[in-house]
Amino acid sequence: MRSLDQFRGCLIGGAAGDALGYPVEFMRKRDILRRYGEKGITEYELKGGLALISDDTQMTLFTAAGLLLDAARGGQDAPGAINDAYLDWLKTQELRFPLKTGTYATPLAEKHGLFSRRAPGNTCLYALHSGGGGTPEAPINESKGCGGVMRTAPAGLCFCDTGRTGRDAARLGAQAAALTHGHPLGWMPAGMLSEIVFEICQNGAAVQEAVTRSLDTLEELWPSSHHVRYLSDLIRTALRLAGDGTADGDAIARLGEGWTGEEALAVAVYCAVRHAGDFDGAVTAAVNHSGDSDSTGAIAGNITGAEVGLSGIPAKYTENLELKELILETADALWRGSWNQITE
Repeated sequence: MRSLDQFRGCLIGGAAGDALGYPVEFMRKRDILRRYGEKGITEYELKGGLALISDDTQMTLFTAAGLLLDAARGGQDAPGAINDAYLDWLKTQELRFPLKTGTYATPLAEKHGLFSRRAPGNTCLYALHSGGGGTPEAPINESKGCGGVMRTAPAGLCFCDTGRTGRDAARLGAQAAALTHGHPLGWMPAGMLSEIVFEICQNGAAVQEAVTRSLDTLEELWPSSHHVRYLSDLIRTALRLAGDGTADGDAIARLGEGWTGEEALAVAVYCAVRHAGDFDGAVTAAVNHSGDSDSTGAIAGNITGAEVGLSGIPAKYTENLELKELILETADALWRGSWNQITE
């Protein structure tokens, strides 16, 4: 059964992995090692005393806000409510604070700390400028960038203790990603991440078991897609590498750099399984590579944070984390199923 500690761990964990990887997102591994030492980046790089989050955490929070908006509206159209929340996020990227009352849908649009551009993905910006609203059946574009998967962990949390299943979580995660990312490899990994989080929090599954269940669901939900075989093979390769003693750097290099949805999930799955129960080990491995370090760190942090809970995340990852209180309040709101008044 779910626990508040796991909800908090999932969202704080994702933000922590994001903040650890954000400073090295566009660096090659050799340059990371040259700058930070032979172990790479293992501590936050602070700016103004804070470990800054990127668009990955911003959009994860707005996914949660969309789910809460749907609950407030009666629970009839979660993808539509998430799309409305993403349009609020777009406003925080392009307009000045404060917004005029009545021009936004979610309380997060009232938070000054979210009005910062943190390398937002072009696909998300372009898609939302046109209104978003893509679906797996009617794709809005052909993007398979990781901007779809990195934000969908809350879709796994929201169905805990509701009588819904991992299959439902996977379907919702895919729908949330497809709002902006139309290629199947842009939204299928998002569905898998949502189910992985659900299986860990709702059913107490070990990470590897949760991943295996999500693979089964992938093949059940979209059996006719030829992309399923490719994604399944890549994730199974990640599981195999996690168990055969391959060094982290070598394993991640085989899985990809994480710029696309399937590669980002594969890298995160490898790190979360290889370092099961070890939050520090999982996120450190997930960010020290040549690629999209903040996104792979965020996804690995979501998974491992859900596994160990907030209580299992080392204090160095909660101290100085930007918007920590807002992230915790958002996790608590998902736990309750509704907002209370939220602070800055």
